Amino acid sequence: MYHMGTRLFFSLFVITGCLFFSIGQVTKVQASTLTYGSKSQNVRYVQLRLQNLGYFHTNVTGFYGSQTRQAVLQFQRDNHMRPDGRVGPATWTKLQHAGSRKQSEIDQLAHLIYGEARGESYWGQVAVGAVVMNRLKSPYFPHSIPGVIFQPGAFTAVADRQYNLTPNFKAYRAALAAFNGADPTRHSLYYFNPKLATSRWIWSRPRTVRIGKHVFAH
Repeated sequence: MYHMGTRLFFSLFVITGCLFFSIGQVTKVQASTLTYGSKSQNVRYVQLRLQNLGYFHTNVTGFYGSQTRQAVLQFQRDNHMRPDGRVGPATWTKLQHAGSRKQSEIDQLAHLIYGEARGESYWGQVAVGAVVMNRLKSPYFPHSIPGVIFQPGAFTAVADRQYNLTPNFKAYRAALAAFNGADPTRHSLYYFNPKLATSRWIWSRPRTVRIGKHVFAH
């Protein structure tokens, strides 16, 4: 019995060790930079991160082709990095950070942007996301992204369930840009469509800028 238990323990130890080694290979920065033509498990990991963030819209293959390069380039631009289309240590670190701890918040922001402003330009969509981010800094609003989004009566898209629609690539790009600090609204806390708004209160707010169909205000 002791002999069989020892063998079983050893086998489990080897399997577990191999598993952790495999995961470690995928999640730690390698010495070589990933670039066009690369093929590895690390490329699969990058593609998965980009896919989760709304940049990569095809199957995860492990081959660094033109679509992967374009996705990396756009991710780098949106994160104010040097756009070289390569995944070196800096880009790798940014991908890991964006794709783990904050992914659910970016998803929520993308859903709101798509529900509220999917007919607007890219910057019009960034502006809607920026309003959410600006409210986080105000003492008059909840201090979390879901808290702001789901505050009763705050957004029409939540009330009429357009929030539940599936965001497209542009909405995810806009969400990430707003999340990272882009703000074409000049620190606005509100926005409205002047053709539809009937509230005297919203019309009384100091206006900052108009982007597309929306007027932004403090």
